[in-house]
Amino acid sequence: MIHCGRMKPLIRIFSLVIASMWSAIGPIDAQVNVTQEHNHLSRDGLYVDSAFTRSAAASVRRDLNFNGTISGNVYAQPLYVEGGPGGRAKVIVATESNNIYALDALDGSVIWQRNVGAPVTSGLPCGNISPLGITGTPVVHLASRSLFFDAMITGPIKRHFIFSLNVDTGATNPGWPVDVNATASYNGSTFTSLIQNQRAALGLVNGVVYVPYSGHFGDCGTYHGWVVGVPINNPSHVTAWATRAIGGGIWGHGGIASDGTNMFVITGNTFNTGGHWGGGEAIIRLHAGPIFSGNPIDYWAPTNWLSLDNGDIDLGGCGAVLIDVPGATPSQLALALGKDGKAYLRNRNNLGGITAPVASANIANSVRGQSAASYRTSQGTYFVFRNGSSAVSAYKITATNPPTIVPAWSVSQTGKGSPWVTTTDGTNNAIVWVVGAEGDQRLHGYNGDTGTVVFAGGGPNELMTNTRKWNTGIVARGRIYFAASNKVYAFAVP
Repeated sequence: MIHCGRMKPLIRIFSLVIASMWSAIGPIDAQVNVTQEHNHLSRDGLYVDSAFTRSAAASVRRDLNFNGTISGNVYAQPLYVEGGPGGRAKVIVATESNNIYALDALDGSVIWQRNVGAPVTSGLPCGNISPLGITGTPVVHLASRSLFFDAMITGPIKRHFIFSLNVDTGATNPGWPVDVNATASYNGSTFTSLIQNQRAALGLVNGVVYVPYSGHFGDCGTYHGWVVGVPINNPSHVTAWATRAIGGGIWGHGGIASDGTNMFVITGNTFNTGGHWGGGEAIIRLHAGPIFSGNPIDYWAPTNWLSLDNGDIDLGGCGAVLIDVPGATPSQLALALGKDGKAYLRNRNNLGGITAPVASANIANSVRGQSAASYRTSQGTYFVFRNGSSAVSAYKITATNPPTIVPAWSVSQTGKGSPWVTTTDGTNNAIVWVVGAEGDQRLHGYNGDTGTVVFAGGGPNELMTNTRKWNTGIVARGRIYFAASNKVYAFAVP
């Protein structure tokens, strides 16, 4: 008989044994570490994990030995980092209470925890998030073992700060945080934290962390869509770009996408333009810095952009997804999903200015706030998204000249989570995963080619609580992690 007082040490020893086994299974590399929103700069949400065959995935169960207790509401995707002192793999999660946690990936215990300042609880001109602290998904730079995120901190002047912490200890790195109010300006416009919100995921490209901003829910004040760039080795050298017109926020959960050189964001509606396009309702391609050329090659807006503006019908209902479609002309595409219920494709190497899209299709009543995913199987190239609050829908992009968008499958499901995808080798056993956030609050899995149910949500133990809309999960070492308010959940294949 094992006495209760001996259980925790035994569990700890068991966890260390499993950790050493994980290290022996394969190298610590970017395929295992989840360092950013939707796993890749393309924002495809694709994870390669040989454990997730469709037959095994049907038996996924929540790991009840994983604690995962945190404090605060969560709108950001968790991250996963291996290596560092002690070799303990970590799940990194940020909350609206400005708490950052590193949890042991095996048992969910706290490795370290930091609070970076009091969040904002009152005094904003509008909004629907309270407390308001860390909203957008952070990003990790593995080589320097650094975590980057934006936090809204209260005080006599409410301010956005961009932080960098050591991912292994939680200590603030030298030269950080960056006060965005004090450092960001563009063409005579200065950044004002009170009217700006940081909702969308950060990006890290070639040594520069890029932070996108929108306004608050309600479109109050003279906010703009901003992207602030901070070199991770020289945080005093801040560069920024902002929409010329008022508005044009970057709202979608997916945030900054990149082809490895340039950054892509999608903006929302603008105000008082006088009919002159000013950066809203558009896919914007930014060069390193960020720098915007203003040339048609670097932006695309639909010809009805002014009508979308006037109706508050944001093109940027979802973060940009970069998709390659072999055999299509053009083959390197940027996908936008709008509140007008349409999907748009443009050649991401020449966006073309204000013109017709390469392809478009009516796909939904409205798409807003989320991140879509993309994957390829022997049956074709797909993108998948949350279709309103009652369905998950997948579409194919045809390998034609020009490509077209055609329906693949759609399944009913209650909730507003953003999907992600597993395959066993990059193309086989594709499974689309999504949580019914603020709906049935269960994990669901679907065959990526047909939409057939693979995992139906499990039993009583798999029911989650306090899930937040538009959030998305991650995959590492045969496990799925999903962060809800005050709790991180772990699910495992048997």
